Amino acid sequence: MGILSTGETGIFRRKPVAQIDDGETGEEGGLERALGLWQLTALGIGGIIGAGVFSLAGAVAKEDAGPGVLFSFLVAGLASACAALSYAEFASMIPKAGSAYTYGYAVLGEGVGWFIGWDLLLEYTAIVAVVGIGISGYFGFLVDQVGLGLPEWMMGAPGSEPDEPGRVVDLFAVVLCLLIAFVLTRGVRNAARFESILVWLKVGLVVLIVAIGAFYINTDNYTPFLPFGWSGVFAGAAVVFFAVFGYDAMSTAAEESADARRALPKAIILSLAISMVLYVLACLVLTGMVDYTEIDEESAFAQAFEDVGLPGVATLISVGAILGIATVMFTFMFAVTRVWFAMARDGLLPRWFAAVDRKHHVPARVTWIVGVGSALIAGFTPIAEAAELTNIGILLAFAIVCSAVIVLRYRSPEMERGFRAPGMPVVPALGVVASLWLITYLSPVTWLRFVVWFLIGLAVYAGYGYRHSLLHPTTTRTRDDAER
Repeated sequence: MGILSTGETGIFRRKPVAQIDDGETGEEGGLERALGLWQLTALGIGGIIGAGVFSLAGAVAKEDAGPGVLFSFLVAGLASACAALSYAEFASMIPKAGSAYTYGYAVLGEGVGWFIGWDLLLEYTAIVAVVGIGISGYFGFLVDQVGLGLPEWMMGAPGSEPDEPGRVVDLFAVVLCLLIAFVLTRGVRNAARFESILVWLKVGLVVLIVAIGAFYINTDNYTPFLPFGWSGVFAGAAVVFFAVFGYDAMSTAAEESADARRALPKAIILSLAISMVLYVLACLVLTGMVDYTEIDEESAFAQAFEDVGLPGVATLISVGAILGIATVMFTFMFAVTRVWFAMARDGLLPRWFAAVDRKHHVPARVTWIVGVGSALIAGFTPIAEAAELTNIGILLAFAIVCSAVIVLRYRSPEMERGFRAPGMPVVPALGVVASLWLITYLSPVTWLRFVVWFLIGLAVYAGYGYRHSLLHPTTTRTRDDAER
């Protein structure tokens, strides 16, 4: 039997949610269901906690919000929570790879699904690169601490430090991207075990930072608490939103969860709740230890502990930051490969990309492509420019998922839901409004690059995806004939 649509045509065609079952596979088989609740939660925390604590908190405090950076995280977290509840409801209904792409495709149509899937391919890959560059900053701090004199050419991308014109490539970031890709190709069970160990070490490190740093807080540093006013808080929220949405990447692991309908919603909520508590405590400690004007933007916590006479803790933080932030790269590289896999399996991209390695049951081809692509971005693009590729697509994905959950609740109220987002339709509607509102704080350059990528995607969809989609009438008839 071929794959049926719900009767809509063109870009509005969609698969019935009830037909998105566990029978879909890639070109050479299906993914392995090996992840339990705490492995999924670790994957979510791995995507959320990382650059937000070790890099963004300091940068946003210094440039946008001062000590009020904790409000930036809370605003971003509340907006993210509205979307998280919508993701949780979808995860309990549609336990398939692809996350926002799959949800948008099933509820709002192929055009919306393609739009958000294509955008996430760039966004997630760019996040991997940005985080890799951020880790490299801590690596540079660690190198200085131990007195190693590494060549300047390998310490950053051209233009990353105007005062250091000899930089050619961020070699550490390149190697790290390729290493993460290698780990992911070894199978989801082994990769998840590796990720879980690093995540819980990272959580322990953040708790240690808070526990020790609390003894070095100078409350005078909290005055003024909002030096840039509430506009700075909101501008900061638009930036740190980058650090509070890892759970959406985790939801792409639905087909590799042993009990996705029940475990995924719990993991989404748990990962966001744990992460937000740690973010707020860490922000209080950082801005209490150091005046916001003196925070080091690249290695904020390490420098803060060195300044109060604890170089050993600073070194430990640098090592922990490298390992901890690497889990963010792991989560988002995992996510982009699963979105790519889902789009190829649906025929919107060549089926060659949907191939699953027979031994390890992972989409190895796209994993290596993403690994090399992120390595090139990380190695040769300054962090500020790479960061411009992120955020807008994620915010749009959140708006689409929140809209879709409202539509489906009213279109198919009888559908079985393992989890129901509360406050319908107010809470999801707040998620839509908050996401669109935060988008207005992003720079014109972000919008420009987003439009360019969107136009490229439009050409790819028109030239290939529309005609090769499994929901295209010609494709459907061909499959039906072959199955007969």
